[in-house]
Amino acid sequence: MKKLFQAATLCLAATGAHAADFKLPGQVAWTAYGTGSAGYNEAVAMGAALQDEAGINLRILPAGNDVSRMEPLRQGKVQFSLNGIGVYLAQEGVLDFGSENWGPQKIRVLGTNSGGGVAMSVGVAREACDKVGKPDCEGFTYADIKGLRVAQIKGAPALNTNTTSWLAYGGLGWGDVDIVEFGGFGAAWKGMVDGTVDVAFSSTNSGVTYEAAASPRGLYWPPFDPSDDAAFARLTEVAPYYIKSRGTVGANIDGTDGRDMAAFPYPILIGLDDTDEDLVYNMTKAIFELLPAFSGKTPGIEGWAMKFQQFEWVIPYHAGAIRYYKEAGAWTDAAQAHNDMLIARQDTLAAAWEELKAAGPADWDAAWPEKRREALKAGGFQVAF
Repeated sequence: MKKLFQAATLCLAATGAHAADFKLPGQVAWTAYGTGSAGYNEAVAMGAALQDEAGINLRILPAGNDVSRMEPLRQGKVQFSLNGIGVYLAQEGVLDFGSENWGPQKIRVLGTNSGGGVAMSVGVAREACDKVGKPDCEGFTYADIKGLRVAQIKGAPALNTNTTSWLAYGGLGWGDVDIVEFGGFGAAWKGMVDGTVDVAFSSTNSGVTYEAAASPRGLYWPPFDPSDDAAFARLTEVAPYYIKSRGTVGANIDGTDGRDMAAFPYPILIGLDDTDEDLVYNMTKAIFELLPAFSGKTPGIEGWAMKFQQFEWVIPYHAGAIRYYKEAGAWTDAAQAHNDMLIARQDTLAAAWEELKAAGPADWDAAWPEKRREALKAGGFQVAF
């Protein structure tokens, strides 16, 4: 199905942009986070720019969890996914993506929002601080989340891993909190407003965080200490993709001098290794050519600028995107060497998966993590998860 979809894309490529210097089909389809999320808002802003500047319709399929955002891409029903860090979990073949019907995916990046002052954390309903004897969150830290109600999202391993990492930063685990399950990211943040839950994970610029901050319950971001190496090590042991950053955009942050926080690229525009190279090249080119048109349309969207791209991160870039970055003078030999290493890592994971499938273990859930760990160690690659 994917190959047929790509063939149709190529046939349409010459009929797309009429005013811009890129060629795309008249309609492009992406999956994205649910309505109200920062990722969805950025997709809408980009879609408006594509329509206004090039007459291209961006069809956005919002989805509430990682699996539902990845499945249409895997099936070839969309060309791309504007996703979150769940794409790293899909690449690694872990958590929900470690089940026998998934496995490690050969993800390829087109571009990311890696700047603009957006950070990531769990937010706390300000009124919940009273429960731990710290009214108005005076002196409240991540360790004080103990005993509070924390959101867990069904089918969203990335969101839950991020929450796990921030609990670990505070020296906590899921056993230290009351778990409240939700069907999606948006539902969890509605719970932050209506009092169903006390703590939930988000990027600081997500629309739902502004709603929570404006609600009677309020919103509080616990303080992050960049000098606390032990706490940061606990965070990155769970989620190795985090970097220390300066948060300047988001609910209760806008208009201030900013604050020390941590972040990772979000959202991340991806395809797969076999997504058509010309399509990827033109989609990547469109994002950067249209950046002036969609900048300022939603908080933090300026983080798509070329200067913020992370070419030596944890997921490889697509050959079509690399072609554009080379033309732009942004791609380096070091970036290529790093990209080649990441692709070799993906190939190692894929080979290990196929070997285990052929062996047909009785207990897949026990066998795959061990097989994965052994393959990565043998290949000299970092073993995350």
